[in-house]
Amino acid sequence: MRHTAAVPAPLAAVVPGRLAALGRACFRHRRWVLALWVGVLAVGVLIGGRVFDSTVASTSSGGYESAQGTSVVAAADPSLGTVTAVVDGKPVDSSAVRDAVSAAAGDLAKLPGVLAVSDAYQGPAAHTMRSADGTASLVSVKLAESATSGQQAAVSQRLAAIDAPGAHVTVGGDLVLQQEVKDQTQSDTKFGEIVTLPLTLVVMVLVFGGLAAASLPVIGAIASVGGALLAMFGFSQIMDIDTSVLPIATVLGLGLSIDYALLMVNRFREERGHGAGIAAAVERTSATAGRTVAFSGLTVAVALSGLFVFTSPVLRAVAAAGVSVVVIAVAAALTLVPALLGFAGQRIKPPKKAEPDEGFFARTVRRVQRRAVPVALVCIALLMAAGAPFLGADMRNSGASVLPTSSAGRQVSDTIDHRFPQVAPAPVTVVVQGPEQAAATYADQVVAKLPGVAGVRTVQPVGVNVSTIDVLVQGDPQGSQAKHVVDELRADRGGLTTYVTGGAASVVDFQHELSSRGPWALGLVAVGTLILLFLMTGSVVMPVKALLMNLLSLGCSLGALTMVFQHGWFSGLLGFTPTGGLETFIPVLVFAFAFGLSMDYEVFLLARIKELRDQGYGCKEAVQLGLQRSGRIITSAALLMVIVFAGFAAGQMLMVKQMGIALAVAVAVDATLVRCLLVPAAMSLFGEFNWWAPAPLRKLYARFGLREHVALPPLEVPATATVPAPRSPERALTRR
Repeated sequence: MRHTAAVPAPLAAVVPGRLAALGRACFRHRRWVLALWVGVLAVGVLIGGRVFDSTVASTSSGGYESAQGTSVVAAADPSLGTVTAVVDGKPVDSSAVRDAVSAAAGDLAKLPGVLAVSDAYQGPAAHTMRSADGTASLVSVKLAESATSGQQAAVSQRLAAIDAPGAHVTVGGDLVLQQEVKDQTQSDTKFGEIVTLPLTLVVMVLVFGGLAAASLPVIGAIASVGGALLAMFGFSQIMDIDTSVLPIATVLGLGLSIDYALLMVNRFREERGHGAGIAAAVERTSATAGRTVAFSGLTVAVALSGLFVFTSPVLRAVAAAGVSVVVIAVAAALTLVPALLGFAGQRIKPPKKAEPDEGFFARTVRRVQRRAVPVALVCIALLMAAGAPFLGADMRNSGASVLPTSSAGRQVSDTIDHRFPQVAPAPVTVVVQGPEQAAATYADQVVAKLPGVAGVRTVQPVGVNVSTIDVLVQGDPQGSQAKHVVDELRADRGGLTTYVTGGAASVVDFQHELSSRGPWALGLVAVGTLILLFLMTGSVVMPVKALLMNLLSLGCSLGALTMVFQHGWFSGLLGFTPTGGLETFIPVLVFAFAFGLSMDYEVFLLARIKELRDQGYGCKEAVQLGLQRSGRIITSAALLMVIVFAGFAAGQMLMVKQMGIALAVAVAVDATLVRCLLVPAAMSLFGEFNWWAPAPLRKLYARFGLREHVALPPLEVPATATVPAPRSPERALTRR
């Protein structure tokens, strides 16, 4: 039997720095690190369902007047909500229908937790429970604030059991809607994870050429999801978490975890290709790629922190959950991935040859540099044209429309809107604190006479000295006319204490918050980003240019969002019904998330270009080599991000679909049009001015600058080992 002498592993001097030390520790104690993350995943999975149960529906109004009015009504007439059934298909006056509904109403009134039952056959409001054509009626059950989920389920079951020959029953109402939103959101989140993870694994097998390397980012992403669920469950115990926050945070966590693990594994393979042993390769990977991951995570966290400026609970919840998810993704990349590399390092194949300095990206950059002015102008024109539709975007609260048309809750809501307008939620509701007679006088003498008001439907007492006025408006219930009516009602309160609420008022309040606090949020993100990029590059030109380019790519994403979801482009293909506008808080979230992700790729590219410039390359050569060496990893990461976002966009919830489509477009445009064309063109035009900074700032950078590149000690290869030297970029350029 032939024996082959073992080649001693290359030795390496200890790499200085905390990240290198963290990598060494995680490698040495990899079993404990893996056990810790397995525990995090297990606990996260166990409480995953409880996270969705702890969420609340629609917390986007914040402390503004529309939310205050809703709170006043809730305090005056406390109840959990209503469960409503539509009995359709037979004449309301049919004896069979009457008997079945009356029997059900009697049974429902006896159930625990039920406050009141309304139907089309008894009580002063019975006539309002009939459709105009007389073929459908409503049965509405109001539940006490103390009613349990089991009691609510019993009410729904009894309503569904109404048995009138020839009639069919659909059960909905606000309580059913809230539960369906939670259930559908949880289902979409699971669907997105199930679809995206196998696809990303396939793509990474193609990128790395092996299953071992490809599986590590997927494992890291799964563990990060467990940590994200734990974090969000913790937040749900101290603050209201809107149901829509969960899939948004999950999709961010998945995308970032895969991106960061991809960087780590790619660098590990490079170090192995240079001849490093597994321990040395892990250490050097943590010192270099780990530094990139940490810096990138910081930029994304800064982008999301701008949401803390807003008072809206949904935006603050997204900010808290988003920042925590970023921290978890970075922690997984810096601890779990080095541990996994310790286990699987021998099975991860190093690249067969060094990344060439001549290739598709370098050739593309040279072509762009020869035509820098027209390329820059065309790119800017395309991005501005794509973003122009957002200037006409209409914001609205979609209500039940966020659910698919197959949802029973949405079907009941749509039926009430179209066939029972007399009990449908009014576009505008005025809550009056005062005597009922004063409210009625105000409704007749002030409200009914305002321009744009189509009429006052009801003046309804809801408690002691609290009444509501349902106001009908001309045109779109959340259109410009309705918003004008809201402003008029708030300008003329008739000497009473009033709160203007309803869908239109909520939109007005949210838009006011955007106009008043949006500039502060944008300023915070801009200043934080400019400071971080200056500390990385030492230039004031590069950060400003990066900020402007990111805004252009964001505009493109928001324009696409408007065309698809407001104007209905590809709605049939994507499986949704356009609502005529965008959900109020979605553009804000798209801005924060897409800006952070775009800056993520900006860091990847600028770090490599800065490293080459520090090595003595000229501006054009640094851009060529920088994009050639980072282009493959950026496009691979972007492709994986697009897969993740598209997987979530394939769900049924409209808000999740809007976020998925917008972020997929943002990442795709940023990684192609912006990074491969606009950035090289702009840097070519600016030349050495790219790196300009005033003298005081240059001194500041010299003292406090964050160097992305880490000088690694050379590998000490034993004489018995033959390791190919890494390819010299200087020689490559000389040959060209």
